[in-house]
Amino acid sequence: MPEFLKPVKGFGVTFRQMFRKVDTVQYPEEKRPTAPRFHGRHQLNRWPDGLEKCIGCELCAWACPADAIYVEGADNTSDGRFSPGERYGAVYQINYLRCILCGLCVEACPTRALTMTNDYELADDSRESLIWTKEQLLAPLEPGMESPPHPMRLGDTERDYYRLGSAGVVANPKGRQAEEEGAAAAPDEDQRPDAEVPGGWVHRSEDEQPGAEAAGGWIPTAEDGADR
Repeated sequence: MPEFLKPVKGFGVTFRQMFRKVDTVQYPEEKRPTAPRFHGRHQLNRWPDGLEKCIGCELCAWACPADAIYVEGADNTSDGRFSPGERYGAVYQINYLRCILCGLCVEACPTRALTMTNDYELADDSRESLIWTKEQLLAPLEPGMESPPHPMRLGDTERDYYRLGSAGVVANPKGRQAEEEGAAAAPDEDQRPDAEVPGGWVHRSEDEQPGAEAAGGWIPTAEDGADR
């Protein structure tokens, strides 16, 4: 190629784009669906009886490369139980001024308490509103759930909860109560998915996660709004 044509070749991509139709999305009136595994806003999940899955282990905070997560664990008591384990996350904050939505915190969670939703509308004009608290991140209570603190409804120990979760099977709290009253029996293992059976056991897929609504949060410091 002659020397004087090399600059034209270098701008070839630019020239091709100049004559293509511009793809404009009328956001926010028009919103395109995200990919199924899109990394959006975080959510703290619950067990089917309403107890929190978070056990306050702080592994998510240790795994975060941006130091955007702050967790304080506390002990469950006989009078105040928030999770099946010995501890629960008493304080949970995610600083979206720092978060890069990489998902490493989700990979580090041993109980799948933390997942990421498809919600990407996180922009705000206040630095304080971009630091979300536990109350904002917690999934809302679904029908049949009981607001903690309350005793374990799905088993006698935390191991019972984890076995149900690993098997993709969860228990219906109402069925558990009926079983305690002697009005229910244990289910067969080959029950069809999503079917309620005597005893209150329900087969449910792992990707059935409750939604959550949220806004506003923790007050930042003068440096970057995130130091803890």
